[in-house]
Amino acid sequence: MSTPPTARIYRPTPRNLALLANVLARGGLVAAPTETVYGLAADARNATACRAIFRAKGRPANDPLIVHVNTLAQAGEVAQLNDAARKIAQAFWPGPLTLVLPKQRGVPSIVTSGLPSVAVRMPAHPLFRELIARSGCPLAAPSANPFGYVSPTTAAHVLDGLGRRIAHILDGGPAEIGVESTILDLRNPRHPAILRPGAVSREALERVLGYKVSSYARQAPAQTAAPAPGMLERHYSPRTPLSLFAKLTPAAIRKLPADQAALLISRPPEALRGPNIFWLAERAADLTGAAHHLFERLRALDAGGWTRIHAECAPGQSALALAINDRLQRAAAKRDV
Repeated sequence: MSTPPTARIYRPTPRNLALLANVLARGGLVAAPTETVYGLAADARNATACRAIFRAKGRPANDPLIVHVNTLAQAGEVAQLNDAARKIAQAFWPGPLTLVLPKQRGVPSIVTSGLPSVAVRMPAHPLFRELIARSGCPLAAPSANPFGYVSPTTAAHVLDGLGRRIAHILDGGPAEIGVESTILDLRNPRHPAILRPGAVSREALERVLGYKVSSYARQAPAQTAAPAPGMLERHYSPRTPLSLFAKLTPAAIRKLPADQAALLISRPPEALRGPNIFWLAERAADLTGAAHHLFERLRALDAGGWTRIHAECAPGQSALALAINDRLQRAAAKRDV
């Protein structure tokens, strides 16, 4: 049996962008960078192309896709925009915020897991925006990795996970934010709810809307369709078992076996050092750096031969602290037996 070819990584030249946009317009798949993580994109109007996303990732059909658009008018072709959605979009798009809204009739059922709602976002990354514009397609795009594994933040991460399953990867450098978008449920605009935390905070959303936004749901039942991706109890998970702690003390770290690693949030001025001690950020209280490096560090530790990863939670209740802790909690959730 022949070995499947390895995906090609493309530099972001005008010629390559035109080529990849044509691949998308003709129903193909392209992995491409956003400001959050890398996504595996297909024409959101093409049910066959979107099914190919699910096959490539090994993604269950009850986990819907996010549709990425380039303009508010294009968003209106995908979703039924209410006044609250227009207000939020004006304030936060393009950017790391996804809205869940009633869908338009032309959105294939495979994209929404059969639900009457759709998740839609206008990304800020110029290369992803250019692919949308050049292809003429709204692009459905979950993270470009095998389902349930740590999300990719570089083209090399995509190649490592999906290199034998897809043909095209656009290299836009490391993802700037490093964790997926905030997802805001606006199906009922008077009762908005955050379904997944990200870089956009609940407080910022409330300031724009002028009324309360409820806390996000911790998990979705495994056998039912969730209204948005990233809501399963176990997700974003390395293969190496991960234990999560509110805080890892120096005494606890010193007691770790040599084959187990400690993953700490940010390095204080006089930090512990050792071959099994790793940091998400080099400066104390740098949650931007911690979020940026989270998936990269998890992947590196997963490949490092450790028998267990001991991670600590990000401190505080800021948007990035909640996003980091949400990803770590899902990564640490018990595996099915």
